[in-house]
Amino acid sequence: MKGIILAGGLGSRLRPLTKVTNKHLLPIYDKPMIYYPIETLVRAGIHDIMIVTGGTSAGDFLRLLGNGAEFGLKDIYYTYQEGEGGIADALKLCEHFAEDNRVVVILGDNIVQDDIGPFVRRFEQQDSGARILLKQVEDPERFGVPELDGDRILRIEEKPDIPKSRYAVTGIYMYDRRVFDFIRKLKPSERGELEITDVNNHYIAEGDLHYDILEGWWTDAGQFESLFRASELVARGR
Repeated sequence: MKGIILAGGLGSRLRPLTKVTNKHLLPIYDKPMIYYPIETLVRAGIHDIMIVTGGTSAGDFLRLLGNGAEFGLKDIYYTYQEGEGGIADALKLCEHFAEDNRVVVILGDNIVQDDIGPFVRRFEQQDSGARILLKQVEDPERFGVPELDGDRILRIEEKPDIPKSRYAVTGIYMYDRRVFDFIRKLKPSERGELEITDVNNHYIAEGDLHYDILEGWWTDAGQFESLFRASELVARGR
């Protein structure tokens, strides 16, 4: 199992904080944001990790993280995303790193309280397919929203005006090797991006997408309000 952290993009919603640095290098309470997804993967037993970065501050990741020894890693792999082509566009850059292994993907601005290790173990026990993590939220329209039918997801809509559930698809995704085949089939959305929601809907069409629900708190940190909230949540948990 390999881990991928997507930490590219230009962080335009957080300007001027991101005018001279990458969003994922901003502080969340007492640590840089990028530390949290690394620690989440390591805690789940994943030690083979690639970080996708971008913008003008890519070299700062290397200066900050080095080879990952601080996290108990032997090495960290890096690759670079040009511009803002979307989550799936960033993920496709990691196909050579995955080498036909299953991957656990986490967005670099996602801060999660739960140990995702048990969910990763369930994914390992699947014969094939994908697994995503959901969380009930007050503002699902900001996220990909699943339409649920018992233990099945019928469809995921990206930022719907009228959400079909109160759940958000968090930025933690687990995929088998087919994910890169599905990405190659994607066409840019109206936003001009390759959407990870479209990848997940490909797995739904194959009847091979499973999910778990997070019990602890979860937040992204891509807006001023959620960046502040992330620091509050981490501080309370100490």
